[in-house]
Amino acid sequence: MIRKATFLVSNTEVSKCPKPERAEIACIGRSNVGKSSLINMMTGVKELAKTSQKPGKTQLINHFMIDDRWYLVDLPGYGFAKVSKEKKVKWEKMISNYLTTRKNLCGVFVLVDSRLEPQTIDLEFLYWCGEHEVPFAVIFTKADKQSKSQTDARVKAFLSKLQEIFGDVPDYFVTSAEKGTGKEAVLAYMQELVLEFEQDQTN
Repeated sequence: MIRKATFLVSNTEVSKCPKPERAEIACIGRSNVGKSSLINMMTGVKELAKTSQKPGKTQLINHFMIDDRWYLVDLPGYGFAKVSKEKKVKWEKMISNYLTTRKNLCGVFVLVDSRLEPQTIDLEFLYWCGEHEVPFAVIFTKADKQSKSQTDARVKAFLSKLQEIFGDVPDYFVTSAEKGTGKEAVLAYMQELVLEFEQDQTN
């Protein structure tokens, strides 16, 4: 359970992010996948991450302090945001730089819309994470927007694509920010990641 969550800082440069002394977990996904809603659900703070119907709202690396112990990070979405090509290249550079150089990054949640057929952009991003040894888990969002059988079918289709790429199925969670589905499981997973990082630091 998260008892306290506060906004810490926004950056466009990885070098200006908080010192990498605490465990850090990041959330990323295609624009409008429900990232802010998920962060707000996980932390129990309604307006912590600003939700917006307009894709591409998050344009910075946003750090939140969780329980005065670890960082939760909201990263810019990839994909359909209507921005200039130049800006898109800048974002991609910032995100890849962040994901490959943050020494305290112990997990990345890649959010995927559970209502859609497997999207190439999501699969390519996960493949990139695998190639660069970025530790990730997949979070399927918006499970409340369709029947359970539809969600199950979409999730199964996506996981089989990942199995083709990686040879096995990575950790994954099915969530709904509206209904609170998956909250406990994701929180438990977060705590595990933080604990592992802290134990590694003391060894």
